[in-house]
Amino acid sequence: MPVETQKSEVEFLLELGASFAEDALHEVLERVLDFVTTLLECDSCFIYILEGDELVLRASKNLHPEAVDRLKLRKGEGITGWVAEHREPVAIPQNACQDPRYKFFNELPEDCFEAFLSVPILCRGNAVGVINVQHRRPRVYQPQQVRLIATVGLLVGAEIEMARLEGENARLSEQLETRKVVERAKGILQRDLHLSEEDAYLALQRQSRQRRRPMKEIAEAIVLAEEVRSTRS
Repeated sequence: MPVETQKSEVEFLLELGASFAEDALHEVLERVLDFVTTLLECDSCFIYILEGDELVLRASKNLHPEAVDRLKLRKGEGITGWVAEHREPVAIPQNACQDPRYKFFNELPEDCFEAFLSVPILCRGNAVGVINVQHRRPRVYQPQQVRLIATVGLLVGAEIEMARLEGENARLSEQLETRKVVERAKGILQRDLHLSEEDAYLALQRQSRQRRRPMKEIAEAIVLAEEVRSTRS
């Protein structure tokens, strides 16, 4: 590989690592797509993110609005799932669809492409996603190219894991806030309507269903009404 090409790749890796502090995860994935498609001149590039036991398609070189953020694979399903499960890259130079692990998706025309490269996105040895590259015609993927994509996977893996932890913390915080306001609303209903704790909860649940609003919103409305009454008295 020419020295100038090696230099540009190193510069990209340094720039990609530095961008984590500034870019949202979606923007980082778009930068990875740009780099991979330029490096390998591929016809398709997908990035799947592991969420629970499912791999969710989060970024695509080609426009697939019906599939991005919707298409899911179980861990171990298809070549992509196999790569996530075994944390090893798979490079198939031709007839990729004939591999026994291959899984077809009717919404993805890339299924008919010849060459297929799948590389895990790792963080601390655990798979957090997969980068897939495809070519319409047969293509031999060089070991150096596979290693470079794997390095990108390592860099992105840390960012994905950080985003996952931040999302989990935000979810736990939201659950705690919901629990607090529901408990306050239950107490108000118990006092004002002389209900048991169970009946007060069922009343909140019933209102949530009937109004098709989250229980937290119903509880917040009750608490707000109580606060307004308190300021008037």
